[in-house]
Amino acid sequence: MTWGDLDPMGIVFYPRFYEWIDEAAHLFFDRLNLNLNNLFKEKKLIFMLVETGARYIKPVRYHDEVEIVTYVKEIQSKVITLHHEIINTKDQSRLVEGYEKRVCVQVMPEQRLKAIPIPADIRKKLS
Repeated sequence: MTWGDLDPMGIVFYPRFYEWIDEAAHLFFDRLNLNLNNLFKEKKLIFMLVETGARYIKPVRYHDEVEIVTYVKEIQSKVITLHHEIINTKDQSRLVEGYEKRVCVQVMPEQRLKAIPIPADIRKKLS
């Protein structure tokens, strides 16, 4: 993190956590060979963010090194919930817990969006 990520008390400014969580989700999909840009180009599918939240457990400060652990918490027919834990790498303490709910959406002609069941091949990789 850089100085611009901090509030006047030297604590990470809360919107940065949402940026980190979003980036962690994209990396998570990439590791499963489900690159979100490729899914859109090849299948006209997106995993649209519909809900997000976070619980702040301990402050993160300048020069802290963190790791984000991301996993699937729940898969429903059309919705996947990702859980993110931001952990201090020095003492392994949990700093922030966040989540995202993403709905599987087919991009139709004229950019119309339609929620669809997560395709079986994608569901298998997410399980």
